[in-house]
Amino acid sequence: MPVAFITGSSSGIGRAAALRFAAAGWDVAINFSRSAKRAAAVVAELDAVGAEGRHQALRGDVRDDVAVRSVLGSLIAAYGRLDALVNNAGTTSPTPPDDLDGVDPADWDRVFAVNVRGLFQVTRACAPLLRTSHGSVVNVASVVGLRPGPQPLAYAASKAAVVSLTRTLSRVLAPEVRVNAVAPGWIDGEWMRRTLGDGYDTLMGRRAARTPMGRNVREADVAEGIFALATSHPFMTGETLVIDGGYAATS
Repeated sequence: MPVAFITGSSSGIGRAAALRFAAAGWDVAINFSRSAKRAAAVVAELDAVGAEGRHQALRGDVRDDVAVRSVLGSLIAAYGRLDALVNNAGTTSPTPPDDLDGVDPADWDRVFAVNVRGLFQVTRACAPLLRTSHGSVVNVASVVGLRPGPQPLAYAASKAAVVSLTRTLSRVLAPEVRVNAVAPGWIDGEWMRRTLGDGYDTLMGRRAARTPMGRNVREADVAEGIFALATSHPFMTGETLVIDGGYAATS
């Protein structure tokens, strides 16, 4: 069976992507750093849709290179191969996007440590396995890495770095490994609710009305894009796929 490793997958996009791979018959290793209970619940969901007992939750902080190497050791012991890596682990800052003076350098470094350094460290650790299998990497970026949006500065800048790293790594790991990214738009759910606060319903409704597909993005939409990039398009690498129902293309 092919094997997928998905970071930051105890909830949200990571969970949705894990379920998509499992439904297609893949063995899935999910990663988490703190939420063991939620990770166990996701593994139970994976067992319900895929081959029971073949899915695992591996604890490790992507910011810590020693922990990353330890997780990869566990993955190798369990499966002996890796066919797809999804770099989904991510975090954000509570500072409003227009509050320049409110940006805390320590908070900035924390966001970049997870979203950028973590992505690099995991990809570097996985590269030998992916080269052997001629596998694929899919990084989770964001539309705010491509154009301005109502997201904290540290988060937006980190996602722009993810887009840049996707292009660079596609060259470094070629021709054995393809590296692409998805850039979701505003996703209905917890993340945007925290970002938009009291304005969530109004702003999300306005966004949906201006989206050609007539609604906002769902986690399952992003998961489908991730799966397609990982398993199809054998000559596509270094690209960032925008998943927003056409909003960015028409607004």
